[in-house]
Amino acid sequence: MQEKKDNKLWQNIQAKRKELGLTQEAFARKVKIPYTTLTKIEIWAIKDPSVYIIVKIAKFLNVLVENLVR
Repeated sequence: MQEKKDNKLWQNIQAKRKELGLTQEAFARKVKIPYTTLTKIEIWAIKDPSVYIIVKIAKFLNVLVENLVR
């Protein structure tokens, strides 16, 4: 099982959100994903979010999906 510290997805999403100066609620609203989904990704309660959610976040951030998961 992968350790939280080794998983970069949640760290990258949180860092990008904070760079934009957005709260979790505002970010989720802009990305058009449920607030609870975003919070669960950021606290690693959802360890493997759906590709659909990751793609939506990547598109909003204007980054490649690969850059979020590295």
